[in-house]
Parts: sequence; structure tokens; C-alpha cells
Amino acid sequence: MRYRALTWDHPRGYNALAAAAAGLDEARDGLAIDWDKQPLEGFEEHPIEDLCARYDLVVMDHPHVGEAVTRGCLRPLEEVFTADDVAAWGRDSIGPSLASYRFGGVHWALPLDAATQVMALRADLLDQDVPQTWQNVLDLSLRKPVALSLAGPHACLSFLSIAAALGEPPAVTNADVLISEAVGLDVLAIMAELDGRMPEGTRAKNPIGILEHMARHEDVVLCPLVYGYVNYAAPAEGQGRPITFANAPRAEVGGRPGSTLGGTGIGLSRRCEITPQLLDHLRWLLGAEAQRGFIPDHDGQPSRRDAWHDDGVNGRWGEFYANTAETLEAAYVRPRHDGYIAFQTDASEMLRQALAMRSSHRDVLARLQDRYAHSRRTGGER
Repeated sequence: MRYRALTWDHPRGYNALAAAAAGLDEARDGLAIDWDKQPLEGFEEHPIEDLCARYDLVVMDHPHVGEAVTRGCLRPLEEVFTADDVAAWGRDSIGPSLASYRFGGVHWALPLDAATQVMALRADLLDQDVPQTWQNVLDLSLRKPVALSLAGPHACLSFLSIAAALGEPPAVTNADVLISEAVGLDVLAIMAELDGRMPEGTRAKNPIGILEHMARHEDVVLCPLVYGYVNYAAPAEGQGRPITFANAPRAEVGGRPGSTLGGTGIGLSRRCEITPQLLDHLRWLLGAEAQRGFIPDHDGQPSRRDAWHDDGVNGRWGEFYANTAETLEAAYVRPRHDGYIAFQTDASEMLRQALAMRSSHRDVLARLQDRYAHSRRTGGER
């Protein structure tokens, strides 16, 4: 069998999968996998059902699950793997990596790659201890350049993460209510204060762009919330200065680090012909050997908890995993209902405009809640 597969075009998303596929011998192993890649933004632009109509395996992130389930374009893991397989992945994966793909009582993707928003900083430019709380970050921004991640969907994701740190993970207590006014106002106050002082050069950059900028320039000392990319913790020669990663800020010392889960999983489309050889290959990708060796050795970011605490892996990658594992264990899982992705896009634009125009925070919250309620018009699971 020869399978068509799609992932994203960053070394973290492509190199390990392509190398694993290159190691397959069609005659010996009974399968071959051709991995295509597209920009990360392409997954936002192309409906999941379109991708699943063209590919057997699709690397996806969990907020697309509700849309995929509504359109019936993925196979649940429970349909093709054993209950023991799924239970083991739930036990071995760090934080809510597998649970984030559970929707309607079953799981819809294999947790290949784990990531969440963490703090990124240039340790060589920081003249104090690493900030622990949001107040620490605000205080630092009075003396040193601090950048928020606001481009694309990240304005909304930063909003959600700060709310989680302040004790109210959005839409968890009530799936139809995004956030209370009191906490929402506190979140916007933090964002507005940092936005007013952030360097203009990073305003339009996505997380990769921010980290690339920090590695090569000295006008940003810290970004309090950015999706962690291990590649920047130990860059190759000529790729800039190393970035130090730390746990996301909290409301108070000892509190929950507020962070919105990212990462990716492998979904099996309805067109995918299931064979024992394919399932064995996918099991290997999620197993200890690949996750603690092969994947980190090929620029990937593993999802197994033991890989995140492995001394060898951490030694190779600047303690990235050990320094941020606590944040990943406590990461907030955003809504995944059909309609959420469109809300996230619109909410991010609302937030950017409100910050730029210094709009009334109460008016912004009202518009965000109205748009979120519209996304929830069909009700059901978040």
C-alpha cells in the first residue's frame, strides 16, 4: 500500500515523518508513505474535509476536531486500534495531548507532537530572574522590550491563556459563556499595557517569526506566551542565539501557568485503507523508541511524557522540555465545536483592532461574547 499524507512545512512537523517514511521498504514492510507539506496557515485556509478527501493521513490540531466530526471525514481511533492502544497513549502522553482529540466519546487523532504556549526569553539580555507572574512581566516591560504574540489566531489564544492563569479557563464552567466580565477586563488590561509598549517589529509575526526575530536581534528580551519550538533552544551554527524557554506566567507564585494547548496529531481519513502494517508504523511513531530517540533526533517535538523528562533529550535541546513540562501538564484545552475556528479568527481580529484603537474594554468583551455565542448556535459539546 502507498499512502498519501500531509503535514506542515516546518522541520518540527516534517523532518521526522519524512525520515521515518524514507526508512520504509515497500516490499519488506508492505507500505510506503509519501508526505506532502504545506504552510501552517494552509490548514486554516483549507477545510478539513477537503484535505481528508485528498489524503489518507492528515496532521491536524485539535480545534478542528468538531468540524471534522460534523463532516464525517475522519476515522475514530477506537475503530482501528485496540482499547489497550488508546489507553496506553492516554497514560503515556504528556498533559491533555490525547484528551484534546476526544470528542463525542471517542478520539480522532494520534497525539504525535506536544506543544503549548510558554515563555521565551533571551537569557543573555535579561538582567533579573525569569519572571514567574503576570505582574513580573508587566514590571519587566517597563525596563526591557517585551513582545506579545498577536498575529493570526494568537491574539485570541493569548487572551484565553491569560484568562486561564487568572483562574477562569474560558468556556469551561459554562460552554456557552466565553468569560466573565470581571476576569475579561483584567485580561484586556494586561494585554493593553503590554501592547502599548511592545516593539513594532514583532507585531505582525507568528510564533515562528517572533522566535526567529528574537534569535537574530536584541530588541525583544521576552515573549510571555508563544508556542514552544524546541529547534530554537539549541540552534545550529549560524541560526542565531539560543532562546531559553520557561513556564508560562501565573497570576501568583505557585499558581497555575496559563497556557492554551497546541501540538498536532495524525488523523486517519475515511479514504484511508487500514492495514496492519500501517497501524504498526503509527504505533511505532508513538512508542518510546521513536519518541525518545528518532523524533527528537530529526527535529521533532515528542508527545510522550517520558521523552519530556529524558535527560538525554533535555541535554541535547537546552532543557527545553524539562523547563516547560509543568505548563504542558496544566495546559488549557480550547473549545473544539464546529464553528470554533471561525470564532478564533474573528476574535483575534477584534482584539487587534481594539488594542490598536484603545477601544472600551467592556465593549470588546460584549462583542467577543456575542461572536462566541454565535459560534455555539448549534449547542452541544465544546
